[in-house]
Amino acid sequence: MGNTEMRRLGRKVVANGVTLNVVDEGDGLPVLLLHGFPDSSHLWRHQIPALTGAGYRVIAPDQRGFGLSDRPQDAKSYGHELLMADAIAVLDDAGVDRAALVTHDWGAAIGWLLAERHPERFTCHAALSVGPLAAYHGCRDIRQREKSWYTLFFQYAGVAEKSLKADDWRLFREWTRHHPEVDHWIADLSREGALTAALNWYRANVFSMPVGERAGIRVPTLGLWSDQDAYLIEEQMSTAGRYVDADWRYERIQGASHWMMLDCPQHIDRLLLGFLRRYPAPAVPRGEVATR
Repeated sequence: MGNTEMRRLGRKVVANGVTLNVVDEGDGLPVLLLHGFPDSSHLWRHQIPALTGAGYRVIAPDQRGFGLSDRPQDAKSYGHELLMADAIAVLDDAGVDRAALVTHDWGAAIGWLLAERHPERFTCHAALSVGPLAAYHGCRDIRQREKSWYTLFFQYAGVAEKSLKADDWRLFREWTRHHPEVDHWIADLSREGALTAALNWYRANVFSMPVGERAGIRVPTLGLWSDQDAYLIEEQMSTAGRYVDADWRYERIQGASHWMMLDCPQHIDRLLLGFLRRYPAPAVPRGEVATR
C-alpha cells in the first residue's frame, strides 16, 4: 500500500489561514487526537478503530505543517497560540462543544495548554510522552538536557534540513533509532516544504511557550510515559500531577519507544478506553454547533 493510500482522507477545515485535513469517524462521545513531530493523523491508525469500535467519535486533524494539511513556510505561522486556535476551530467546525483530548509529543505540549486555558471544552486529557512545560523545565537533570539536544539543532534553518536529509536521511534515521515507521516519515517529509514546515514547530515555540510555576489544570488527566523514550526522561511526566487540580493518574509503559501507540497499540488502547470511560459527557449531534 502506498504512502498516500495509507493516510485517511478527511474533510477539509479552514482554520486561522490554513486548510487542515481532519479525519472524522464514528459516532458518540467525541475524542480529539493531536499528534506531534514528525507525524500526522496516521499516527493514530490503531487507536481510531479501537475508539470508534467502542462507540466514540474520533476527530484527528493533520496539524498544520503535517500530513495532508497546509504547510506554511514561515515559522511565525506555528506559534502555540495559533496551534491552540486550530484545535478549537476543528472542534467548532465539527459542532462539538466538549471532547475528550488525547495527545502526543508536540500535540501534548499544546494539549496541556488547551486543558489549562480552555477547560470548558474538554472532559479529560490523556497526554502521551510529554508532560506540562513547567514540569519539563522543572527537571534540572543533565539527562533531560542531553536528550533535548536536537531542539536546539533544529533552530538552524537550512542547516538542519540539509543535515537531516544527507546520505539518505542518515541523521534522521539515527535520531529515530531506526524506528519501523521511519520510511513513512521520510516519505512524508520529502514532499515540497514538508521538512521545514515540521521543524517550524520547534523554531516558533522552543523559546516562546509560557512556563508557569503552577498551571492549575482543572481537567482530569492521564499521563503516559514509555521507558524506551529517547527524548524525554520520566520525571517530566511522573511529576506532572503537581500541576493538575483534578484527578491525576500516571502510567509507566514498559518496553516501548517514544511512539508507544505504534509499539504496543493494544495496551495503549486498553489504557485510553479505561480512562475515557471514567469521564463521559453528552455528545453533540453531527451538524449542530453547541452554544457556550
